[in-house]
Amino acid sequence: MRQVGQVRQVGPVGQVGRTWPTRLFPCALMFLLCGAAAGAQAGKQPAPSTARAGFRVCADPDNLPASNRKLEGFENKIATVMAKELGAPLSYVFWGQRRGFIRNTMNATLKEGRCDVMIGVPQGYDLVQTTRPYYRSTYVFVYPKGKGLQIKSLDDPILKKLRIGVHLLGDDYVNPPPVHALSQRGVVGNVVGFDTFYSPDNPPDTIIEAVVSGRIDVAIVWGPAVGNFVVHHRVPLAMVPVPSGKGDLPFAFDISMGVKKGEETLRAQVQQALDRRQAEIANILKDYGVPLLNGKGDAK
Repeated sequence: MRQVGQVRQVGPVGQVGRTWPTRLFPCALMFLLCGAAAGAQAGKQPAPSTARAGFRVCADPDNLPASNRKLEGFENKIATVMAKELGAPLSYVFWGQRRGFIRNTMNATLKEGRCDVMIGVPQGYDLVQTTRPYYRSTYVFVYPKGKGLQIKSLDDPILKKLRIGVHLLGDDYVNPPPVHALSQRGVVGNVVGFDTFYSPDNPPDTIIEAVVSGRIDVAIVWGPAVGNFVVHHRVPLAMVPVPSGKGDLPFAFDISMGVKKGEETLRAQVQQALDRRQAEIANILKDYGVPLLNGKGDAK
């Protein structure tokens, strides 16, 4: 049985799945990006929504900075904006984002369904209908400022000498894109994996605190998963986008909203609401330190 907060050395390149970034992604995302408290929920059937109308959101109950039951995450804030724009009551179905997430929420077989919308999914995720992307983000290097590090590429030779932290994804610890890229460059023995099954003993900011404490020298992580911890930390930290080299898996991804298949009218309404509230949503992303690329999601 996995120990809570487990950290382990990462071996050579492991299983290659879809190249999406976080906790739901091994099941699809993040990226998407899975928690011990969420795991406790995964064994329970969520209560069906009592409302047959409204903005019904599928979300992870313990996946900050994206979402939690206290509605403190950036996806919770975005959901509130969307519901207000649509003039619809907001409700949630909480379920740990891992394998079976869509089946147990959006695609549940109850007559009234469970939930209809996911706030963040990778563009083209084929289990749902996706809107046009409303932001684009990337994996990042995170390391302390003022210690002489200037890492901007996976080809920097210093990476062979540093302790590098990465998130391991999914129930089978599928290796994410940075692990594959590092392994291709012969950087293996100094890579340390961090569990994404969060709990009080393994909070979402564990990998960032490991950077601050010196337990690791640099983290290579999905930006939206750590940006809020980085920009609001008492210790100044650098957060630098990871560029893809020749032969690398992608490190940057377009993020959309996902709508239950067959709900064409709802998808169109969600897209229109996204277009109208893009600037406000971009400001939420920026407040939470989400690194935005190519102006996607930028409030200009």
